[in-house]
Amino acid sequence: MSLDVETLLDRRRLRQKVTVWRVLAVVAAVIAVGFLLTAGGGNSGWFAEKQIARVSITGTITESRKQLKMLESIEQAEHVEAVLVYINSPGGTTTGGEALYEGLRRIAKNKPVVAQFGTVAASAGYIVGLATDHIVARGNSITGSVGVIVQWPELSGLLEKIGVDMKTVKSGTLKAEPNPLTTAGPEALEVTAEMVADGFAWFQGLVETRRGIKVDDVPGLKKGRIFSGRQAKKFNLVDEIGGEKEAVSWLEKERGVTADLKIVDWQPAVPNQWGLSAMASRTAHSLVAGARDGISKALTSGGTISTLSLDGLASVWHPREN
Repeated sequence: MSLDVETLLDRRRLRQKVTVWRVLAVVAAVIAVGFLLTAGGGNSGWFAEKQIARVSITGTITESRKQLKMLESIEQAEHVEAVLVYINSPGGTTTGGEALYEGLRRIAKNKPVVAQFGTVAASAGYIVGLATDHIVARGNSITGSVGVIVQWPELSGLLEKIGVDMKTVKSGTLKAEPNPLTTAGPEALEVTAEMVADGFAWFQGLVETRRGIKVDDVPGLKKGRIFSGRQAKKFNLVDEIGGEKEAVSWLEKERGVTADLKIVDWQPAVPNQWGLSAMASRTAHSLVAGARDGISKALTSGGTISTLSLDGLASVWHPREN
């Protein structure tokens, strides 16, 4: 009798174990299917639909590894037929524009890429537009501002007034020059001007190669002037006046992209926000950012030092306040 009871208990335990494993297997399968369907915010996965990827380049342009990684993903995504680049940026670092330009040109080798200019697509923003096969701008979009700039505040007079005397020991006369804490000498200004000229020559070469024009033939272009979309169209700096509808129409009519494809916004990958290390990092960042922003506001009040936060050569346009 006791043997039968033990046998029944063993069978019951076995059934419970099998049931648990079956439930876990079903849960795992559901999670896996959900991941395949929604991975990358609907942009990737086994069941991702054919689409036009929309990439938004807004605000100040800098070199972002996450953004460049996103462009690599678009390049490799078989379900992406074309790319629509929406640009609403006054520019940023020349290097940032260069990196985006190269990433988009790699995509353009196998997929058509079109740009749509928003309110402003100037300087490095225009560099990004040059990477595309076709540029559509609003009639009143601000574009152009072809050029490179290096700016720094000179604080030596202020330091002298408050009794601060800066002492420096360095390996060469051009090390850390130009320096906002000292007056830049002729040699420092000369090498800085040479670097700006080199970046400008590169920028001009892009314009002439990609737009099929001569910079000298466009009034004011070499001086860094801005243009409205209509003016830019007149000088072949852009191809068409319009918005997203016109950009998509060009993809369909001129590049054979499937009609009425869904336009899907692609975003750079977002790291895990809930891990202990991520939370600690955000806390530290908030403390540092708070102090930095306070200093930045003090220095940039009145808009006189608006490009301090941009390291390196800058291709950026901003209107004067006065």
